[in-house]
Amino acid sequence: MADNVVALRPKECVRQDAEPIATIYRNLGTASAEQVVTRELGELALTMAGLAQQVRGHQIKDLPRHLRHLQRMAESLGLVSLGLVALDVQDCLRRADSTAFTAVWARLLRIAERSLAPDKDLLDQTFR
Repeated sequence: MADNVVALRPKECVRQDAEPIATIYRNLGTASAEQVVTRELGELALTMAGLAQQVRGHQIKDLPRHLRHLQRMAESLGLVSLGLVALDVQDCLRRADSTAFTAVWARLLRIAERSLAPDKDLLDQTFR
């Protein structure tokens, strides 16, 4: 029976939009833009870590507000997939669908991991 168990490892396609980052660079210049983008990506990572801690602790009261904040931050950096999945998690909470929440939360974690991977340069990505 154990031979029939297959471990699935979903690989998410991450969509990004280069324009928000390009606008930051055009408006601030390279040195300042790098600082701003690095800071914002760091804040986004901290927000994601805070959300993960809330979910692990079953503290969902303020989760929708924090997810909206994550969504806005992701959109401001052109992280399209991350923003959309954050919206999907909010929808699961609104509908009180714990099964869907668990699945979509796992997807959000995968998308965040791929979106925030340190070896990625947002301007060198293929945007879909």
